Amino acid sequence: MVKYQWTAADMPSMDGRTVVVTGATSGLGAATATAFSRAGAHVVLAVRDVQRGRDAARTMGGSTEVRELDLADLSSIRSFAQSWGGPLDILINNAGVAGHRGAQTKDGFDLQFGTNHLGHFALTNLLLPHISDRVVTVASGAHKAGEIHFDDLTLSRRRYGFTEAYGQSKLANLLFVLELQRRLRRAGTKVRSVAAHPGYSATNLGTKGQPTVLVAAANLAGRLFAQSSEHGALPTLFAATQDLPEASYVGPDGRGELRGSPTLVGRSTRASDLTTARRLWEVSEQLTGVSFELDTD
Repeated sequence: MVKYQWTAADMPSMDGRTVVVTGATSGLGAATATAFSRAGAHVVLAVRDVQRGRDAARTMGGSTEVRELDLADLSSIRSFAQSWGGPLDILINNAGVAGHRGAQTKDGFDLQFGTNHLGHFALTNLLLPHISDRVVTVASGAHKAGEIHFDDLTLSRRRYGFTEAYGQSKLANLLFVLELQRRLRRAGTKVRSVAAHPGYSATNLGTKGQPTVLVAAANLAGRLFAQSSEHGALPTLFAATQDLPEASYVGPDGRGELRGSPTLVGRSTRASDLTTARRLWEVSEQLTGVSFELDTD
């Protein structure tokens, strides 16, 4: 049995703080939102399905609020940000999709790249004037298999593969964290950009639309080998509440970073490339029409 040295019970009091968690209706997002709520934060569940969000919020207790947000639709992201009023301490970029072969966002991007990266890129920049503490972006060990295809970011001109598409989106998450931190530092703000990954956690990510046999196999493997969503959320909670270096990356401390207590972990060489991070940022600005709101240049 894995012994967790740091758990949600070790979180500091979050009284008086406001946290936005994207994709908080189930899995890691719901577990993350629940932990923040129990620690005293006012938690905003930013979700595509408002009714499912309300159902999830009722199980969390504490102070919660549900707002509609579709990260696969730039107009929805803009509406969410424009309606925001008041302070925001922490933004948790948690929502993600996987395995939607050939699917696109409402703006014509590959669904994985468009949701996992571009959606959170736009949301973060639009909310940034309100954020006072940090932005936590949930990545994945799958980033190690990723490569940014600048000549074909939608993967429309090459054979579409799950590993390739999902890996690109998760690599983009980590490059975004790096470049966001560089820009925050240049702007002179104390807001920090950090990343986390959950290891191997039992969620329904990547199962929608898959053959029944594959879904059953994935569920069985999850029951046998994966950690719970509550444990998978620990790296995110740790990244959001502990005093960490800029652009830190938090994951499980177990072998292969599949499960265990949250700790600082390494990233691939590609995920550490500052030149690629800056180029991706510039391309993302062009694709979304959203730029860094705190830029003082």
